[in-house]
Amino acid sequence: MPDLDLLVTFLEIYRRGSLTAAATALGLSQPAVSGQLARLEEQLGDTLFTRSRTGAHPTARAHELARRIGPHLDGLRRTLAEEADEQACQGTVRLGAPGEFTAARLLPALAPLTRRGLRLRITLDLAEPLLDSLADGELDLVVSSVRPPAKLRGLAATPYVDEEFVLVGTPTAARSVDPQLLAEDPVAALAHLPLVAYAEELPIIRRYWRSEFNRRPPNPVSVLVPDLRAVLAAVIADAGISVLPRYLAEPALNAGSMEQLHRPQVLPLNTLYLVTRSGPAQPVVQLVHRRLLDQATTWGPL
Repeated sequence: MPDLDLLVTFLEIYRRGSLTAAATALGLSQPAVSGQLARLEEQLGDTLFTRSRTGAHPTARAHELARRIGPHLDGLRRTLAEEADEQACQGTVRLGAPGEFTAARLLPALAPLTRRGLRLRITLDLAEPLLDSLADGELDLVVSSVRPPAKLRGLAATPYVDEEFVLVGTPTAARSVDPQLLAEDPVAALAHLPLVAYAEELPIIRRYWRSEFNRRPPNPVSVLVPDLRAVLAAVIADAGISVLPRYLAEPALNAGSMEQLHRPQVLPLNTLYLVTRSGPAQPVVQLVHRRLLDQATTWGPL
């Protein structure tokens, strides 16, 4: 009976179409993969591949063998991966992220892992202090709205998901905007409406005005509150207009309590990053990192 390792190597060659690609996937050298294939062919008494400059081409015997063993090896891999995940869940991850994104996306994504033993310790703050805490070893993983600066050495950033920003206000605010002036001079058309902002320097609003209108907003600021969920509530209450991530604004837009005041030709996006310290991470941190990336593939731009 052939060794299981030989069958795993065979299946990688079969699926990837070359010994070199299989070696890379398995973390082996090309001669080691070639030697394993030769031993398997010797044990079976048959040729499994014909080699050419375009790769390894399976024979009829290879097709039959792959059909018979493929589902069983895949099932074994899934079982081993699930077992490894169960063991990895028995740990604690110190996670830093914005409060709004944590409530809307992170906790729903990670809750199934907590039922399997994962313990989360979450810090809510702005990107800069969270990245400092990560660099100092006080956090394991950060969702950051900015790429880590060069001065913070030893951090590794993975692009995570894109936030889409929308300029919103109540229907009353929308009716006060002259459509023709909005098309010709949007800054002037919107200048009479007060702003509800996240911080004194208007980080999100200022970026939107500069990217879309090439100017800073001249509008008065009616409310400053460091929580985008509170910004949303203030806009719905007609305290002013603001710029919000679409994932936060969408329910109110669908309900009709807010309207999108401006529709740019190119959507204004901001990339969020998953940031860890460089080097090998604990299995539980790797599990959370992988889970968040997998979940984000179902979201699209937020």
